[in-house]
Amino acid sequence: MHIILKPLIIRNKPLLWGYIALISYLISTVWIGISIFKLKESPELMEKTGPMSAAALALLLHGIAIYQLTNTPEGINLGFYNALSLISWFIAFLLFFGSMIKPTDNLLYIFLPAAALALALDMIMPHTYILPEGLSIGLRLHILLSVSAYSLLAIAALQAMLLAFQENQLHNKRPTRSIRLLPPMQIMETLLVQLIAIGFFLLSLSLSTGLVFVENVFEQHLSHKVVFSILAWLVFAVLLLGRWAWGWRGKKLTRLTLGGCVLLLLAYFGSKFVLELVLGKV
Repeated sequence: MHIILKPLIIRNKPLLWGYIALISYLISTVWIGISIFKLKESPELMEKTGPMSAAALALLLHGIAIYQLTNTPEGINLGFYNALSLISWFIAFLLFFGSMIKPTDNLLYIFLPAAALALALDMIMPHTYILPEGLSIGLRLHILLSVSAYSLLAIAALQAMLLAFQENQLHNKRPTRSIRLLPPMQIMETLLVQLIAIGFFLLSLSLSTGLVFVENVFEQHLSHKVVFSILAWLVFAVLLLGRWAWGWRGKKLTRLTLGGCVLLLLAYFGSKFVLELVLGKV
């Protein structure tokens, strides 16, 4: 009985912050939806201050909840749903601040409900995976680089989906009104390549630090994670080479981006889901 209740006891404190964050996410998403449906002539008519303020509050409270959920008396809890919530929060965080200098606010609007869903799952489906105490600086760096790389490349996947939608709409004889919310395709494509280049660099560092600092990879059931990560790295390397050498654009960019991100998804969350939730190897 003590083992069953333990994860719930750990999560009592952050529930209040989590509920308020979910309400803020909901307000922001509904507000955005209303603004989009009221759009008539120009994207500039869309009111952004209110929804962005609600999104900022949601991100702040989500961050507090994650901190309390992951930092337990037993150590750092990085269970499946905690990891999902953490990476979702980090993606939304990057999109929020990125929207101030790049046209990524459309991605933020799409991803806010996903971040809210990840937080809700983390709150209602407790799962504990305590990292070993005394992690070396190298392993901490590896984890930080991995989260950063996955987050940036996930943003690139969202950007690729928007770019594919935009291309489809431009070939459509009756494009929907939402197409006017998006920047020109050239800007969208340039941003996609920039995101992939930065994410590829961080992924390279993540793989390098993992090979150096992670011991007994096969004994820790990490071989499949390494294989999928290397395959994803190769896909992004081919994509960047094709862009630089042959000027690849359009469908080639979007398909390779989504393919690489699916491999990364299998590498981290796929393996984590099977090991922790299916096989129970924690």
